[in-house]
Amino acid sequence: MTNSLRTLVAGAVDYAGLFPPAGLDMESAVSNYARYADADQSWMLGRFVVSVSRLDEFNAAARSHIAGVPWRLAVVIGDDVAGDFERIARYNSGKNVARIDMAEVKAESTAQIDEIARSTPPGVRAFVELPSADDPRPLVGALAERRLRAKIRAGGVKANMIPSPENVARFVRACYGQSVGFKGTAGLHHPVRAEHALTYEPHAERAVMHGFLNVMLLAAFCHNGIGVADAPRLIREENAANFHFSDDGVRWEDYFVADRELVSIRRRFAISFGSCSFEEPVADLKKLNLI
Repeated sequence: MTNSLRTLVAGAVDYAGLFPPAGLDMESAVSNYARYADADQSWMLGRFVVSVSRLDEFNAAARSHIAGVPWRLAVVIGDDVAGDFERIARYNSGKNVARIDMAEVKAESTAQIDEIARSTPPGVRAFVELPSADDPRPLVGALAERRLRAKIRAGGVKANMIPSPENVARFVRACYGQSVGFKGTAGLHHPVRAEHALTYEPHAERAVMHGFLNVMLLAAFCHNGIGVADAPRLIREENAANFHFSDDGVRWEDYFVADRELVSIRRRFAISFGSCSFEEPVADLKKLNLI
């Protein structure tokens, strides 16, 4: 495995096994996360994703699995934004088995972003899910002014939930242009863009899904000025052999980012992506001989 591949995906997979299409029960999801944390690929594992309404259920299930360092949680906020953030603050101030350092919340207006900014407790980074069908620049600008981060929903259990490559590229470039860190979620459990079943049900609908390497690499190449025409082409790339990883950096066509630059890009900009599966990203990267 090359340095640049490891830098690009280290700690990047926020495990969302509770959410569709996996939709696991709490005990199964918690047991999985504990197992992944002890696996050879644990270096790829990020946070455990849970809804704020299920924190007590999570605590009860996780208590027997956590003996040392508390797990990090990404908590999904519901409609009661202020109340849910208060609950997060109480959780972090109590004696619990995990620590919430990321919150995910939806917003479609500046007023909603203002409420999120007012409500977010210290020590928690709020990632605000914005509509991808609209030009994101005005709301990304509002996030930048309030020092919040962005989130894009890259897929779902229906084909019409998958945003176009142009909209994904526009979102990532808008975030980079205003120095707003982001995370992705939904439909990003395969590394390279390809057609897959959208759920694990027999005869499930199939569609072309975005790849997490495509999205993370676009974030990286924004650093070296990828243009408005090439950005969606990168999101559309379906040949993993065109991603050239080395110990020095990663190249796609004429774009190159050094490994030392990737460290900063991951820390400040391309933070993570949520996936209902941890095993699929690992297995797919192995099939591509990248790990």
